[in-house]
Amino acid sequence: MSPDPIAETVASLMPQAKAELTELVAFKSVADFEQFPKSESEAAANWVADALRTEGFEDVALLDTPDGTQSVYGFLPGPAGAPTVLLYAHYDVQPPLDEAAWASPPFELTERDGRWYGRGSADCKGGVIMHLLALRALKANGGVPVNVKVIAEGSEEQGTGGLERYAEEHPELLTADTIVIGDAGNFRVGTPTVTSTLRGMTLVRVSVDTLEGNLHSGQFGGAAPDALAALVRVLDSLRAEDGSTTVDGLTGDADWDGLQYEEAAFRKDAKVLDGVELIGGGTVADRIWARPAVTVLGIDCPPVVGATPSVQAGARALISLRVPPGVDAVEATKLLQAHVEAHTPWGARVRTEQIGQGQPFRADTASPAYAAMAEAMGEAYPGEEMQYAGQGGSIPLCNTLASLYPQAEILLIGLSEPEAQIHAVNESVSPEELERLSVAEALFLRKYAAR
Repeated sequence: MSPDPIAETVASLMPQAKAELTELVAFKSVADFEQFPKSESEAAANWVADALRTEGFEDVALLDTPDGTQSVYGFLPGPAGAPTVLLYAHYDVQPPLDEAAWASPPFELTERDGRWYGRGSADCKGGVIMHLLALRALKANGGVPVNVKVIAEGSEEQGTGGLERYAEEHPELLTADTIVIGDAGNFRVGTPTVTSTLRGMTLVRVSVDTLEGNLHSGQFGGAAPDALAALVRVLDSLRAEDGSTTVDGLTGDADWDGLQYEEAAFRKDAKVLDGVELIGGGTVADRIWARPAVTVLGIDCPPVVGATPSVQAGARALISLRVPPGVDAVEATKLLQAHVEAHTPWGARVRTEQIGQGQPFRADTASPAYAAMAEAMGEAYPGEEMQYAGQGGSIPLCNTLASLYPQAEILLIGLSEPEAQIHAVNESVSPEELERLSVAEALFLRKYAAR
């Protein structure tokens, strides 16, 4: 049996893909302009726009979205009467965290042990390259059989909703028959996977105040109300004894009936220390895909180094609540805020501020596009069947697109398998997965057009 020409073409393009991903990773495109220059994000956006123009896209534009960032749009016309497919990725990235903890510089793509390391290599600059590879392979083998729209977001990681609001104000721009979101990932390397559900998310900032100013702990400690201690009490109230999330009024007992995640594999993937227990109840899949999960993202309080013997007058925390499908994120936010207020001790003054939110998502896996993707992934991964998994993370744009285009089929694929360690130090991408998923996407577009 002769090799598939699509697969052969993608394989031949991998050196170019590595060079391009090296260029794209080099941009410090963190959409938090208090930490990183806006010019870095603008340069990354221009890189994506130039790449689309090189591939023959029309109407390429840098869209100024309401949150002060830019999304990149382009349209590639296909044959007359062909369906339209929207391909999504984002070029913004998470901050590198502790750069000294990286084995190689976070913004320099570095090959090590068969993987390519760098911030954004998997999430989601690699997704931009995946789309380009798929389209190039089709152009080299008879042409692209569908109309293609590409949208590359500039602030997905910040959750500030710029592209969602832009799409709502310009609903005709992203209309499509099918949407491929390239910001998910395989269950693990070599297991072709579509993500059928996403948890939503809300971010709430909590501020607790008890005194007009800090006080000497020897003189006043024991009677003066400590704001930091009050905040700790509040945060502790958000978890049961086994670590399950407990927000008053929010149910947390749903079950996941799809692909299961063995505890031993999860412990390895999450790098849980020996002797440390997992938290929560039910299966691992229940906990990370079907149930709410609260995480304290940060606390404003004095650091240990340089701390003084003081009773703290004020303290703040940033809380993330992941919201499973079937739960409205707006209602969950209200419940979280009410819980915090109800569990604040000693009459301390507490303020809550919602600073980000996204609804959960559930795909229609019985659609024709899913059948085409199953065939494509089966060919790109010989001997493997496409699996359905959930994802604990959030992609707020999915629900916006589903609301704007209710007839569109939405599929989620991507490069963020467990070894990728997205959002952590030493993020990486598997070049083999990049190659196989690019083949799968190209085959999907061909099979979808034929349907």
